[in-house]
Amino acid sequence: MKFGKVGQVVLVTAIALVVATLFTACGTLTVGFLYVATTKQTPGQMEVYEVNSESGALRTIPTSPFPSGGRNPLAEAADAASQNLYVANEDDNNIVQFGIGTDGKLYPQSTVNTPGTYPVALAINSAGTFLYVVDILQPVGGCSLANPCPGDIAVYPINSDGSLGTAVGNNSTYPNYWPLLLTSSNTTTVLTPTGLNVLANGNDVYVTATNPATHAGYLFAFSTSSSGALTELNNGAPLSVGADPVAMASDTQSQYLYLVDEVNDQVESFSVQSSGLPTPVGTAAAGGQPSSLALFNNQYLYVANSLDSTVDAYSLSSGSMSKIGTYTSSTNPVAITVDPRNLGFLYTVNFLGSSLSGYKIDQSNGTLINTQASPYASTAQPTAISGVPHGGSAK
Repeated sequence: MKFGKVGQVVLVTAIALVVATLFTACGTLTVGFLYVATTKQTPGQMEVYEVNSESGALRTIPTSPFPSGGRNPLAEAADAASQNLYVANEDDNNIVQFGIGTDGKLYPQSTVNTPGTYPVALAINSAGTFLYVVDILQPVGGCSLANPCPGDIAVYPINSDGSLGTAVGNNSTYPNYWPLLLTSSNTTTVLTPTGLNVLANGNDVYVTATNPATHAGYLFAFSTSSSGALTELNNGAPLSVGADPVAMASDTQSQYLYLVDEVNDQVESFSVQSSGLPTPVGTAAAGGQPSSLALFNNQYLYVANSLDSTVDAYSLSSGSMSKIGTYTSSTNPVAITVDPRNLGFLYTVNFLGSSLSGYKIDQSNGTLINTQASPYASTAQPTAISGVPHGGSAK
């Protein structure tokens, strides 16, 4: 059967409409975008994945990956408005601001250097007014990995265009950062910062650190001010928290704080007092070398175990943790997050597996099942993950 020219035009038009409809439908299924830092390339790269709202399956966007703006990107944070992504490149001591397009693409906007060297963690307050960064080494003369010194925390105001202002001055001795010291007068003990958390209410900031010589862990607590300046809580004395705390998470009500200890293979929970000081609630066993953790709806806690290549699930009640189960991931998960719209999908980035693992959370009991086509291939050596919802801030 042959088609005349008019028939051919009608057929082509119909096919085009069907294709357009399919693409539109696919577009509406994108619930958000995940940004994954990878370190194998020099400079580092940022991979971008679309999250399917029905299956949780991931797909890289066509223009991914993007240069991270430096070497060895290890930390990232997106603002609450889903307009800017900030990436810390450890080996270049910088923070790169990227504008986020409506299609998930990244556009480099500005770069600032951190006060010290080797930034390892970033966090933004929920108001989107300040960005916090911790460096392994504070800016003192002669300080290096061969001749280490304590780490530091610095605070950057976020301007209306997303760029970072000058680091907030705390006092005349340390004008652009706070040193992480055992006491306000102790400048000799080397403490290496490992993790960073800002409460959802923005009132308090926490930093975990470890003493490499003694394998003693510490938790620093700071209150914040409208100017961004930090005030040390507990008279500047950090809390003792195990051997090597490496990551933290807090609930949306700013009532509980959780951290993982990779040497003691456990999770520790704390109740946040009105003063901002955390009070221990309890501990729970984790797998081998827990590396990161994520909360879902303040009901469930998920911990990625980098040595075991597993994810532990816990139910939560007033800060207490009860193990639900353990689930397999790809090799060496080092970061974990919930989907940007909080629909109930969970993802790990697996450094040695060069992949991402995806899970669907059963919201009735917290158990996990693999998402469609999981694991998802990465270019290699992913280290960090964050996400933004498609179409703006999460509701």
